[in-house]
Amino acid sequence: MKKLLFIFGLLLLFKSNAQIIVSGVKMPPSVSAGEINLNLNGAGIREKYWIDLYVGGLYLKVKSSDASKIINTDEPMAIKLNIVSSLITSEKMTEAVNEGFTKSTNGYLTPIQAKVNQFKAVFKDEIKKGDIYDFIYEPTKGVVIFKNGKFSASIAGLDFKKALFGIWLCNSPADENLKLKMLGN
Repeated sequence: MKKLLFIFGLLLLFKSNAQIIVSGVKMPPSVSAGEINLNLNGAGIREKYWIDLYVGGLYLKVKSSDASKIINTDEPMAIKLNIVSSLITSEKMTEAVNEGFTKSTNGYLTPIQAKVNQFKAVFKDEIKKGDIYDFIYEPTKGVVIFKNGKFSASIAGLDFKKALFGIWLCNSPADENLKLKMLGN
């Protein structure tokens, strides 16, 4: 019986540390939001015209497939983007972000326009294949943004977090298949 429990414990340990590999990118099983550990909810690929652009992963405290609840919840969570295409440029990312925020807010950007502009500035530097962006929401700080592990910006407000996470999780997301994968489907 002890052997069986030991083996079961090892299997649980192995499963909890398992990584998901998407388009050759290993998504870590967890990330930190301050003192809180967030677990990978799901990950998928953003495609356009059959070209893989980036791998996106959603990290939550507790797994969920309820996009609306995730968007509206005021608790730590994160999105990780791993750039897998050299076709992504600063200009193209800025255009995509503009379109995403417009869809996410149903065209009502005025209240958060300054925050959106601050966010877009994160992409002003050259974007290269292999770059990793982390958008980590901490309720007391807002969305803290890292590029390749280096701090890029911090943008306060639940309103901004809702619009940002809505880019991937709203009713008209950047990529429907990516949304489903991020939601663990």
